[in-house]
Amino acid sequence: MHMHNPPHPGEILKELYIEPLNLTISEVAKGIGVTRKSLSEMINGKYGVSTDMAIRLATAFSTTPESWLNLQQQYDIWKTKKTHKLPKIKVFVQPHHAAH
Repeated sequence: MHMHNPPHPGEILKELYIEPLNLTISEVAKGIGVTRKSLSEMINGKYGVSTDMAIRLATAFSTTPESWLNLQQQYDIWKTKKTHKLPKIKVFVQPHHAAH
């Protein structure tokens, strides 16, 4: 699924878990074994979700590591397409010939 301006996973964490559960960043950081500063920076979009963080979040919030990594990947792809000018790229395989 391609999203227009997808949210950073930190925003999802804050809006769907931390705020509704009335948790503090300090409580969550302590609970998942990271520093308050690192969690705060991830929530504020300064850093992406690593595989390590994805596993911690998945365990803490009964989700999957893949869901956090997919959110990060969607965000990264959108941001790269928006901010990077790619050179003209030669198409070697037309869409109807692509392997499934």
